[in-house]
Amino acid sequence: MRIDLDDVIAAVASPAGRAIRGIVRASGPGLVDVVSKCFRATDGTKLNDVAGPKRIPGRLRLADTQVDLPTALHYWPTRRSFTGQPAAEFHTFGSPPLLELIVTTLCRNGARPARPGEFTLRAFLAGRLDLTEAEAVLGVIDATAPDELDIALRQLAGGLSGRLATVRQSLIELLGDLEAGLDFVEEDIEFVTRDDIASRLSVASQVLSRIASDAGSRMTDATRPVVVLAGLPNAGKSSLFNALIGREQAVVSPIAGTTRDYLSAQITCGELNVEIVDTAGWEHRIDDLSTQAQTLRLEQLRRADLILWCVPADLDEVECQADDQLRRDSQFDQDRLLVVGTKCDVAASATGRDDVSQTMPVVSIHQPRTLADLTNRIGQIISKGQGTRTEMIGATAARSEDTVRRALSGVQSAILAAESGAGDEIVAAEIREALTAIAEMLGETYTDDILDVVFSKFCIGK
Repeated sequence: MRIDLDDVIAAVASPAGRAIRGIVRASGPGLVDVVSKCFRATDGTKLNDVAGPKRIPGRLRLADTQVDLPTALHYWPTRRSFTGQPAAEFHTFGSPPLLELIVTTLCRNGARPARPGEFTLRAFLAGRLDLTEAEAVLGVIDATAPDELDIALRQLAGGLSGRLATVRQSLIELLGDLEAGLDFVEEDIEFVTRDDIASRLSVASQVLSRIASDAGSRMTDATRPVVVLAGLPNAGKSSLFNALIGREQAVVSPIAGTTRDYLSAQITCGELNVEIVDTAGWEHRIDDLSTQAQTLRLEQLRRADLILWCVPADLDEVECQADDQLRRDSQFDQDRLLVVGTKCDVAASATGRDDVSQTMPVVSIHQPRTLADLTNRIGQIISKGQGTRTEMIGATAARSEDTVRRALSGVQSAILAAESGAGDEIVAAEIREALTAIAEMLGETYTDDILDVVFSKFCIGK
């Protein structure tokens, strides 16, 4: 990644498409010169005289035209801007061609088009954000459900970096005590006891263990829980799938075995964004096609956070017994199994079975209330299984899972060294390893490759 901090960069910052209002963003050391060539304030304000953030109405002379566009310039001097450099935004009509023409105008006067994520990169390099907070900006932009937005906002507010900073400060203070003792080793002065070392390291280990667990749990695709529909053929799985996603994606037929592949889509359950998967029904016949379908179904069941076992309400007694036996034979984890009565508009009840609670949810694709109740139930079960909410977005987890485990390993090795009677210099060396890993996670030490991985995921203008 090329890092050109001396350039003035410009890009459309508002979402693509037509809107009442659009925004063009620019930033860089020479911003005042660039803007002054094409913008005139209505009240004659000069940007060099502006000491703080200010909205300045005026007109922008567009490139290759004689048009002076009415616009509002929002200006931030160096120490008051997001990027740590002079920054400006032109707020005007949300016409995509017009916004691109404004970018062209700025580039004709000395700016250049911004690269993806370059504004946030400059904020990071200026110390406005650490690397976890910079990634959280992307998490906020990409969030598609309330739970994803909440996680990203927590991380952006310093939920993750705050915990890491607390651990780091504790380790730095402990390292200082150990190194002070090393300076007086010949005088037999003990600055910190072994019990105190173990106690302080244990607290750091607990925090890092939780962060490492968060990172591991966020490594799934887009951090979304997976809900898999399963059951006998013709149990109403595909109809339920279509009803939940709000469109006809799965083929529905009264002929058993219609579904051969699996289908997936995203739905919202409570405050959770969930991936729901429709799979082939269980079959006893053996042929190449059905075998492949069963293999795909088993793969999806293994990755499921919750299995919805669909039982149609119109089964007779023999069919109910067969369904019960199949479910028992499958030996599902009961904590991630929810038996659902489908087609509840066909029969009065699907709960006349000796092993199914009267609280079993029943649904009909023709009764929206039952579908809403089911999605809320799914959200409650998954939220309960997730426990305390994480404060890490998926992008941070993918980048830092190994790093935080190295930090944890360093702390745990320091604990073992202290408990085994190793010298303070050995304990100190392990603590330094942990501090190095924490610095990498926060972005205090970085390589161009790391920055490229993080900021290339951003869209232009952010």
